[in-house]
Amino acid sequence: MSQETTDVDAAIAAELRLMDPAVRSSPSLAQQLLDPEFVEVGSSGRRWTYAEMLDALPDLDGGDAGGPRHEPSGMTGVVLAPGIVHLTYESLIDGRRARRSSLWRRQPDGTGTAWRMYYHQATPVPAGEDSRDRPRAQSS
Repeated sequence: MSQETTDVDAAIAAELRLMDPAVRSSPSLAQQLLDPEFVEVGSSGRRWTYAEMLDALPDLDGGDAGGPRHEPSGMTGVVLAPGIVHLTYESLIDGRRARRSSLWRRQPDGTGTAWRMYYHQATPVPAGEDSRDRPRAQSS
């Protein structure tokens, strides 16, 4: 297995952990997966910082073990540079779909969790749009 495949697999595993209600409801577990410089632009358009996200995460969708959970699909990743992985996928939670993009970076300081989410963005998918609908390049 190549180093790029190993890195992408590690970032995917960490992304999936962040969807686990046990992690979302525990600031101490979530902080192991979020970079101290973390920023998110949520599907609402709100900008979240590291501290804001750690504070709000237990109360956001997917944070309650008995409530709706994030259902990811089509997750793929690419290594942009050594120690930087970009993931893209769609998620479904409580009937709402979003296209998601995350940047993960490897921590060089030996913190115990090698990969941390540096940036995340979610864009709502309009109702009725098929997940396969993609803009097509126009020929001239």
